[in-house]
Amino acid sequence: MSDPNSNITGAPNAAPDKSAAALAAPTATVAPPKPAAPVAPKPVAKPVAKGKERRFFLFAFFGALFGTWAASAWTAFVASMGLMSLGTLRFLYPNVLSEPPSKIKVGFADNYEEGKVVERYKDQNTWVVRKAGEIYALSTTCTHLGCTPNWLEREQKFKCPCHGSGYFISGINFEGPAPRPLERWAVGVGDDGQMVVDKSRSFHYERGEWSNPDSFIKV
Repeated sequence: MSDPNSNITGAPNAAPDKSAAALAAPTATVAPPKPAAPVAPKPVAKPVAKGKERRFFLFAFFGALFGTWAASAWTAFVASMGLMSLGTLRFLYPNVLSEPPSKIKVGFADNYEEGKVVERYKDQNTWVVRKAGEIYALSTTCTHLGCTPNWLEREQKFKCPCHGSGYFISGINFEGPAPRPLERWAVGVGDDGQMVVDKSRSFHYERGEWSNPDSFIKV
């Protein structure tokens, strides 16, 4: 009997299949890929509690209010102290106004013409008049509301431009709303012979004071 494993023809056994041996050989182990490092999540902002937000608002509001009040108080304090200091300085250095002298020299009687009004001293509230042998000084203030009349040579009268009051050359009123005549100033003769008008003394016609010898000079 022949061997079942032997070649029928009696040929030697064929070489074993190398590919099968290769399959039977153990395979090399491949390392698995490493997992990627996990990404840290971004921090999420915590919502501000309503209570804290309200307290912050109130604190800011009252802080600003108090700051404004304090600033106003300090401003008022500094301003009041400044005014007090100015008042003290004004008291120490009073404002002295230069007033015109109450007495003025108006020259010699011989330089005045009969029936003439001299307006040279009008800016000093004085008209000097020579009339009927007398020289007198009239106030330039209208007795109505204090305006300054004008002397009208052609019409021989004083005429107030404010409300139309009229006065004769003597100073007596005759038209318009003026309630009384012009006032006279005191007049006399100085040591040097010049006439001196004293505006600190006045004489009223309605009181009968024009007869006072200090209200005129006889020439």
